[in-house]
Amino acid sequence: MFCKSYQNISLLLLAFFFINDHLISSIRLDDDILDKFIEDEIQQGFPGVALSVIQNGKVLKQKVYGYKLKYDDNGTVIDEPQLLALDTMFDMASLTKMYATNYALMHLVHQGKLNVHDPIMKYIPYYRGCNPENECREARLIKDLLTHTAGYASSVEFYNPKKVSADLYSQDKNKTGEIIETKLGFQRPRGDDQIPLYSDIDYILLGLVIEHITGMRIDQYVKSTIYQPLGLTHTLFNPVNGFNYQKTDFAATELKGNTRNNTIDFPNVRRYVLQGQVHDEKSFYSMNGLSGHAGLFSNLHDMTILTQVMLNNGTYGNVQFWNETVQELFLTPYSRDPTYGLGWRLNYNQTLSWFGLHAAKEAYGHTGWTGTCTVIDPKCSIAIILLTNKRHTPCINGTFDGEKYETGKSTTML
Repeated sequence: MFCKSYQNISLLLLAFFFINDHLISSIRLDDDILDKFIEDEIQQGFPGVALSVIQNGKVLKQKVYGYKLKYDDNGTVIDEPQLLALDTMFDMASLTKMYATNYALMHLVHQGKLNVHDPIMKYIPYYRGCNPENECREARLIKDLLTHTAGYASSVEFYNPKKVSADLYSQDKNKTGEIIETKLGFQRPRGDDQIPLYSDIDYILLGLVIEHITGMRIDQYVKSTIYQPLGLTHTLFNPVNGFNYQKTDFAATELKGNTRNNTIDFPNVRRYVLQGQVHDEKSFYSMNGLSGHAGLFSNLHDMTILTQVMLNNGTYGNVQFWNETVQELFLTPYSRDPTYGLGWRLNYNQTLSWFGLHAAKEAYGHTGWTGTCTVIDPKCSIAIILLTNKRHTPCINGTFDGEKYETGKSTTML
């Protein structure tokens, strides 16, 4: 890929949305083709899209399409759907892992307060004990969590007593933290010879590591250390709790809470349209919305600044959060699966479709379950931020209607 490919933003973004070259070559490209493509999907039923492209520190494109709220609690289209605005905040889902947790970890490494090769128990002294299969917490390293090779399950439904044993059930952050740190077992061995298994548990635990090191809640730490120095006012956890924001400031997600169209039930389950509350069940119910894996909200403006920090190798203006050495460490491909760095997903072997057709092998980024995605290409100093609310669509037999659109597919992690 050559940087001149980015001279035509429509070509760049269509390459990002479409998987197959023939889809691009079969249509005529002009300045309006991308807008028409997204607007057509909105007309067909996709809820809302916010898109930003930056290159060399300048915003090349920033636009919103569609609606932040389209359905009521019954799944009926409301009479006057609420349009997205440029400052609308989105549930970032797993982008929390990068733009809260990883940013905090990279800063702590830069300060010398964290070493990714250290055992987890150095920072959480009571992180000890073994499985019956002799898989022990003492052997787990920080980098095992970052490469998703610690051996944890991809997810554990702590909040649902029908899905976990009584000793693992929790709808309280402190209790959940204690469970993960002292009781939760492993599904497989750890180590550099393991294939990564993407796990929310890894990042919940990394969030707890940050809190143990800093003595602060993760939301307080990233706010004071990262977001405030950057002047960000729309990037935060639990945004409608004690802040001057209303539900209407946010893009909505699932129509009937966490019930998947009334097919799921557990204590305290939400049954209303989610707007301004984190969708992720583990984060909301078991971690009080304050977790290293999910819970962050942000908007286009703030995300352009956060991605620019990475393009600047850890600096922004006169503020340095980490240096190039730290950033290179976190972007080093994992030997058994080079699509993984330390947390970051990498385009190293160009097998992840959501990086698009023309991103360089040096590109990296992440996606979020709610329909969010960032792609950062340092070779051409460009970043693409795609925020959608694809889950704000009917859910039939466990599948959200928003997933059938190309715009929704482009935020799906493989």
